[in-house]
Amino acid sequence: MTTKALTFPRIFPRPKATTGIWSWIGTVDHKRIGTLYGITSFIWFIVGGIEAIAIRAQLATPENDLIGPEMYNQLFTMHGTTMVFLVIMPLSAAFFNWLIPLQIGARDVAFPRLNALSFWIFLFGSLIINFSWLTGDAPNGGWFGYAPNSGITFNPGLGMTYWIVGLNVLGVASIAAGLNFIVTILNMRAPGMDMFKLPIFTWMTLVTSVLIVLALPILAVAGIQLQTDRIYGTHFFNSLGGGDPVMWQHIFWLFGHPEVYILILPAMGIVSEVLPTFARKPLFGYGFVVFAGIVIGFMGWFVWSHHMFTVGLGPAANTAFSVSTMLIAVPTGVKIFNWLGTLWGGSIRFNTPMLFSVSFIAMFTIGGLSGVIHASPPTDAQQQDTYFVVAHFHYVLVGGALLGIFSGIYFWWPKMTGYFLNEKLGIANWLLMMIGFNLQFAPMHWLGMDGMPRRIYTYAENMGWETSNAAASAGGIILGIGVLIFMINVWYSMRNKVEAGDDPWDGRTLEWSTSSPPPPHDFDEIPQVKYRDDFWFRKYPETISEYYHDHNEHDQAVPSGAQNDLEEENLPVVSGGSDDGHGGIHLPDMSYYPFILGVGVAGIGAGFLSNNAVLFVGVGILVWGMLGWSMEPVNDPEPEHD
Repeated sequence: MTTKALTFPRIFPRPKATTGIWSWIGTVDHKRIGTLYGITSFIWFIVGGIEAIAIRAQLATPENDLIGPEMYNQLFTMHGTTMVFLVIMPLSAAFFNWLIPLQIGARDVAFPRLNALSFWIFLFGSLIINFSWLTGDAPNGGWFGYAPNSGITFNPGLGMTYWIVGLNVLGVASIAAGLNFIVTILNMRAPGMDMFKLPIFTWMTLVTSVLIVLALPILAVAGIQLQTDRIYGTHFFNSLGGGDPVMWQHIFWLFGHPEVYILILPAMGIVSEVLPTFARKPLFGYGFVVFAGIVIGFMGWFVWSHHMFTVGLGPAANTAFSVSTMLIAVPTGVKIFNWLGTLWGGSIRFNTPMLFSVSFIAMFTIGGLSGVIHASPPTDAQQQDTYFVVAHFHYVLVGGALLGIFSGIYFWWPKMTGYFLNEKLGIANWLLMMIGFNLQFAPMHWLGMDGMPRRIYTYAENMGWETSNAAASAGGIILGIGVLIFMINVWYSMRNKVEAGDDPWDGRTLEWSTSSPPPPHDFDEIPQVKYRDDFWFRKYPETISEYYHDHNEHDQAVPSGAQNDLEEENLPVVSGGSDDGHGGIHLPDMSYYPFILGVGVAGIGAGFLSNNAVLFVGVGILVWGMLGWSMEPVNDPEPEHD
């Protein structure tokens, strides 16, 4: 007696196409998903940049009436939300998707369909938030959504409902991606690659993913509470109904400060890969950099109330969070000194990725110093809600995270595409962004010290803020031109492809050992890892003695035969076959069900914004997608043809 496997009837056949739009909708290839994340988040980057330029146009002159107060509130809310949740986080996810399997010597992520699902939910969540522009009811309560201003009593209409429903959907995408990368890094490393042979970027991805998995559920709790307050009339944050508006601040910043490190740690990982490559020496103090990243992730949970020094928590709470905020500067300083130590005595090549990375160190240091100033409650009380705070977090998130991401784009573009970006246009891109960024945000330091409040849509002529605001607005335009130069660079380089080869930068990590762009299966043969920066030592086995001298704490001699072992081995990718012993390479099947599930989640979100009929349709699509996903045959044998 035989049993027949239970299958779920499909409306869609199993995807077979390797080109065209359906191949992208059904893809589970981590590289294609990384490309989808990158393109989508860059589109939102353009949208967020336009919103920023509109804000600066309004503030360029005093008593300007170019934009009214309601539109201004919508612009700064959507600009902050877009840049944090739709640009920097997913741009980092694009690098995670592209690079983690390549850096650890794997053929894919642990859960390919979950990976695809995370992208589609991210896409639909971002569309939900921005659909509010089309309805004329965009969110207007700030990207932080402080209650009670974000409640239905003081903020009627659908604007903040769009915001919180969209964020709740985006949180599902982030948690799914975070779980996937944790399992991938812990379980799918190449043979011989223990944790302290991981590239720094992979380490920072792991720490970031842990923070995402722990922090996003906190935001989800606050989001569900605010959503039910607005839609169903509960009173979690309504003091008249027994709720507590300050609870929103506690929950939001308990998420919000780990979120700062979710945004910056990937850029730190990028810089830690770029600097050793172009200084032609190993990263100085690898263990300290890893440990500093872990400590930052851990201590990030103990500083949230420095955002609330003016709330009135009392001297004991303020003192505790002041001390913890000062202490978290220590591991950050360790990283900065190790980056400088990497550059010291190196054979440095100042090309575009290196320029962006060095600029990251300088700008992030400035942002960090202005942040440490806020660790003092009396100082923070003076600067709270002024433009000094705006200057601080833009130096961290633009001068830090965004410059690091641009460094990574120029660094790994040849690996992803097989050709270089134009170097002259790249340097112009870097120079204009640096000039524009500093011209825009440096004056905000003294605007804040002179008392200019945040979140005001205009100001009087007699305040003495005209010149600084005009300079900041001009800087915003120059920064925008720098981004435009990058887009021109991409277009020009696509038309005039200059082939890069597999290892154009003489890289140190495993992604440079495979072809550019990598094949669908990443590696023809899974690498066998012996050392940190294993690919480098396979190319230059004569440097293995330097490795043991610099990285063995007991400074022991080189093990007998270690150098000969490397000299006799081939590079990791030289032959066909598979590590599974079956003579074939296993790749996951394409599937439309992640897309269908994403549509279902989006439908549920749209139902909360419209009516129960749409909600039930979304639930139906979600259930159908879940059943189809769970019963979809995997790796069906191809039919034999006569």
